[in-house]
Amino acid sequence: MECPKCRHQQSKVIDSRPADDGASIRRRRECLNCGTRFNTYERVERAPLLVVKRDGTREEFNRDKMLRGIIRAAEKRPISREQMDQLAANVENAVREESDTEIASERIGEFIMPRLMEIDEVAYIRFASVYRQFQSRDMFIKELEAMNHKMKADGSSVELESNETETE
Repeated sequence: MECPKCRHQQSKVIDSRPADDGASIRRRRECLNCGTRFNTYERVERAPLLVVKRDGTREEFNRDKMLRGIIRAAEKRPISREQMDQLAANVENAVREESDTEIASERIGEFIMPRLMEIDEVAYIRFASVYRQFQSRDMFIKELEAMNHKMKADGSSVELESNETETE
């Protein structure tokens, strides 16, 4: 395994443990040349899953790309990297259970959004704004109202604040 710092080809495994609910193995390694410690992950190689994008093009499913979208939505929020990795693993498992050949990108977003809402509402709104391509403030407000309605139905509530003032 190549060291990310010095590019030396030899390292030793310090620790191995299951990750992603047993779907992968996390290995802690140490470079034999410079002593840098780094992590690697070993996963079962699965048949390629194609994602059908909105414009009809297809590309191979990329867990890292999905995780980057989650990380962007969760930026500066109290969400641990572990929670984001777990979310990505859960979504990948759900996606692969649904199809083993191809899946629409919209469907992947539908797997992410409810799970993200459970973790952090702000990250959910950020993700939804990109996923649903919000074009105006009204679209944000509608999403917040729908979220508030759902939470009231579930027995909890969130107050929506407005910066608009009433005119006399």
